Amino acid sequence: SGVHAATIAEYAITVLLALAHRVPRMVEWQAKGVWPPDGERWSLFVPTELRGSTLGIIGYGSIGRELARIAKTAFGMVVLACKRDPSRREDSGYALPGTGDPEGVLPDAWFPPEKLSELLVRSDAVVMCAPLTPETEHMIGAGELRAMKPSAYFINVGRGATVDEAALAQALAEKRIAGAAVDVFAQEPPPAGHPLYGPANVLVSPHVSGFLPSYDDKCAELFAENLRRYLDG
Repeated sequence: SGVHAATIAEYAITVLLALAHRVPRMVEWQAKGVWPPDGERWSLFVPTELRGSTLGIIGYGSIGRELARIAKTAFGMVVLACKRDPSRREDSGYALPGTGDPEGVLPDAWFPPEKLSELLVRSDAVVMCAPLTPETEHMIGAGELRAMKPSAYFINVGRGATVDEAALAQALAEKRIAGAAVDVFAQEPPPAGHPLYGPANVLVSPHVSGFLPSYDDKCAELFAENLRRYLDG
């Protein structure tokens, strides 16, 4: 736990920037080999501003904490954190030096799961980082998506089954939210014709947000540190 927090947080920022700056549309026009007419450039490519906007993080563990650090320091975003027990703000888990929020000082507001809707209403982007447990299964469903702003983005880097995928696909198709990026699915690989393959306002990736060239080395370092602590009692 914590070994790939930085790279997953970077992935979340990457896809958020891609959605906000209309990168999928740029790729579409590049594939056509044409320049969009001036009358369409503004309507198609005006971005969503991230600076000063509000980021809601569901699951404030190692990934959520590093995501909060990047969002606050690089983009001046307001950070809202949803955690099973918001009164326990510190985290003594593994983190690379200079990453994360071990003391839990970055969020501007904290929410328990039963007040998740308040976080969703206020957020311009929502990132699901929570693990899959009986309590988090389908934590994001049709009702939660309706609570989000029509201009908001949703990103899932946690576990696929924490989200009702059919409800998310419908919300995207009906443009009830502005866009989404999905790296995890309830069934992997997803079956052919999965509804999230259809909407144009979604980025789909094959569960790669945690890929890290130095993963084995960092796991070995973490294991050695845990072994040292164990031997020291």
